[in-house]
Order: sequence, then structure tokens, then C-alpha cells
Amino acid sequence: MKKRILILTLLLFSAFKAQNRNYAIVTGAPFLRISPDARSGGLGDQGVATSPDGFSQFWNPSKYVFGTSYSGVGLSYTPYMNKLTNDVFLLNGTYHTFLGEEERSTLAASIYYFNMGEIQLNELLGNNIVEKGISKPNEFALDVSYGLKLADVYSMAVTLRYVRSDLFNNVDNSSAQTKAANTFAVDVTGYFQSEKSNSFSNYEGRWRAGWGIFNMGPKLDYSDSKENSSYLPTNLRLGVGYDLYFDEDNKLGLTFEASKLLVPAPEKVKSPDGSISYQIPDKSFISGMFNSFSNKDIGKEITYSISGEYTFNNAFAFRTGYFYENPDKGGRQYVTLGAGLKYQSFGIDFSYLITTSNINNALDNTLRFGLTWDFGGDATNAYDNY
Repeated sequence: MKKRILILTLLLFSAFKAQNRNYAIVTGAPFLRISPDARSGGLGDQGVATSPDGFSQFWNPSKYVFGTSYSGVGLSYTPYMNKLTNDVFLLNGTYHTFLGEEERSTLAASIYYFNMGEIQLNELLGNNIVEKGISKPNEFALDVSYGLKLADVYSMAVTLRYVRSDLFNNVDNSSAQTKAANTFAVDVTGYFQSEKSNSFSNYEGRWRAGWGIFNMGPKLDYSDSKENSSYLPTNLRLGVGYDLYFDEDNKLGLTFEASKLLVPAPEKVKSPDGSISYQIPDKSFISGMFNSFSNKDIGKEITYSISGEYTFNNAFAFRTGYFYENPDKGGRQYVTLGAGLKYQSFGIDFSYLITTSNINNALDNTLRFGLTWDFGGDATNAYDNY
């Protein structure tokens, strides 16, 4: 019971504005900031500039245009807070396909579901505990994207997303009049992938770069009170990478990425009695995006990740990565390990996270996995990608 109460407390805290001496930024629908797939999970939770894969929808759907299979689906599973409970998890399912014979555009769709388990709700009446039912908080997002190759080495994509966050499922709280929050969001992304050219020691190489602005949309309203609305986790991601081809079978990919939340930071507020608190300013999401660049200690809001991926014959992959977040803004710092296997059109990926800071991580020592299936034949890109 204590575990359930702790989980619910954490979830409710994430939904509302809160005082924070370290100016940490709190948003609604925090599940949208969790890496959903095992390949990216093994690469330090990055994906905006990595090579295309079946789960590019979450990170950068522009990459699908440079993919090697005409169509494909993917399914990933991530246990969450597995040290506290065994029924909190994330599921992600994706589908992508090329459009037309020229293979210059793609269509993709995905569902991202965060199940928070079951919570027994009790009320103390006198000396008796009365059961008030079971709460099943959950969040999910549905999205569809369209990508277009604008040049032989560059593509862009637009994603439309519906978000529903039901943190107070079956919770009787008439004073706050809580409810499930619904909104929509838009992503705009771009991806660059150069042609192969001579590199170090006469090996061939290829540059990659990506960018994206994600979750641009109206706030989530968890009650009838405007004071309890929360920003979506709008963020900007930038990345650059390089693939070094030792021969036809051996490749090493290195990638660096940086990310920043485009949400205004809490501001210091002095009440009439002289007490100090920190509150997130009430602005439109567009104003909040621009005002986020004037946040105090803006440099501390940028997270960084670096990764390496070695692949052999497009059948075996070994991955590692490192993620860093400033201690004043959350303090997530960890190393990731991962591996991937592919046989014909089927692939399976694993990843493992090891925390390197004193901050607890809900995914610490967690094994994540994902499955992919490519169908429809090879795309034109397959002939020069390996």
C-alpha cells in the first residue's frame, strides 16, 4: 500500500506546479520525455540524429525517408519503477511505409501508452478504513507523421499528436474537480544524411545531422481551474553523427545530441506575509517557448548525450551511451548499454541503464527490449547504405 501511495504522489506532483528551490522545470504528460525504444535506450536516450530505424517516429520521423525497408512495424516494452512495483510500464507501437514508387515521402503512425498500474483507494472514517475503489491512472499519445525528401541528402517531417493524461482516474476529489486532460501537439523535424565519401585511412564515411521541435501545443488542463493547467514538455533537440565504414560488413557510428525544454522556468514569488515560493508563469505555450530562452541559468537546462554503435553485417549491433543532466535541473546522469540482433526481416534490441549520480532513476538497472519486422521489400536506400 505504501508503494502505491508513493507512486500516486509522484504522479500527482508531476501534474501540477510546484515550489522548487533548484528551479527545476515541471511539465504535464512527463511520459513524453521517456525514451520508448530499446535501441535509443542503449544509445544514451538519443535518436534525433542517429541512423534510421523502426522507432524513428518518436525521435525524428524525417529519418524514415532514408530507411532501408519499404515498410515496417515495431513494438517496444519498458518496465518502469520496477524496484517499487511490477505493473507500471510503457508500450510503444509504430508503423511506417514509403509512399509511391519514387520513395521520396513516408507515412508513419504510432501509439505510446504509459500504464501506471492499479492503486487501491482507501478513506479513514473514524477508526475504520473504507475502500473507495481502484484507480488506474494512465497516459497515452497517438500520432501520425508525413516525411518528404526535399533533396538527395535532406528531408523534413511534420507530426500531429493527440495526448491524453488521466492521472486522477476514479479519484474522488470534488474540491479540486480533477479530470483527464486532453490536448494536441505538433512536431517539426529535419534530417541530413550525406553521401558516402573517403574518410580516415581511406575508409568510407558518412555524416548525419538532425533537429526537431517536439510537443508544440496547448497546455494540459487537469481541472476546471486554470491554475492547475500544465505545459506540455515542448523541447528542442539537435544532434550530429558520423558513420565510419571499415568494410562492407563493419561500421562504427558516433553521435552527439543536445536537448532543451522550451518551457518557462519557475519564477520567484513573494507573498504578502513575506514568504518566498516558486511558480511557473502562466503564459500561452507559444509565449512560453520564446520566454524559455530567457530562463535563469539557461545553460543548465541543456541535457547532453553521446553514443557509439558498432554493427556487423547489419545483423549484430553493440551500443553504449552516456546521458548528462545538470543536478539543479533533475540530475539524471547515467551510462547505457545495448545490443541488437537481426535475422532476415526480424530484429530484436535490448538495453540496460546504470545510474552514475546520487539521483534515483526510475529506469536504473532496467532491461528494455523491442521487436521490429520489416516487410514490403528493400527500399532504394538499401543498395548504398551498407
